[in-house]
Amino acid sequence: MCGRFAITLPDEAVARLFAATPSNDLPPVPRYNVCPTQDVAAVTSAGAARRLRPMRWGFLPHWYKCPTDGPLLINARAESIAKKPAFRDAASARRCLIPASGFFEWTKDAEGKRLPWYIHPAESDALAFAGIWQDWEAEGVRLTTCAIVTTAASTALSAIHHRMPVVVAPDDWPLWLGEAGHGAARLMRPAP
Repeated sequence: MCGRFAITLPDEAVARLFAATPSNDLPPVPRYNVCPTQDVAAVTSAGAARRLRPMRWGFLPHWYKCPTDGPLLINARAESIAKKPAFRDAASARRCLIPASGFFEWTKDAEGKRLPWYIHPAESDALAFAGIWQDWEAEGVRLTTCAIVTTAASTALSAIHHRMPVVVAPDDWPLWLGEAGHGAARLMRPAP
């Protein structure tokens, strides 16, 4: 988890929701099957100025010589993010929020057929995944990349999958983005 998600809100609505200035080159919406290596919209903050900007979903550590130089890092485990060399610096200094309408998980039926589950908020059109980001450059190619932070699944989701994205509540967005000081690590837990 998380390997696919959807975003159906228009860019203007997402920008208003997060009080962010949108870039002109955001990926098109609605998107019902966002896949790894595609561009996603992410919210970053520099001081109190938030931006909604595109990033490639698939974190590239600075030592990768090309985008396919190592494993595709679409997720970062909350339990080890601060210790992993690929993620450590981004976890402390480059956190983002990745807007989504919901995400997908799959189970298998008795015959082994994959069954999709769409997990989304019951009372809202949007949620925010905790993310980390990194600028990567090699041989004249520059990409801004990101990964979704995951944690153990909540009790409600554990029957479907053992992991889930860290969902950051609106009141905690400033803390995750670094606008409200230190303490973002305490947000890396399953949603209730």
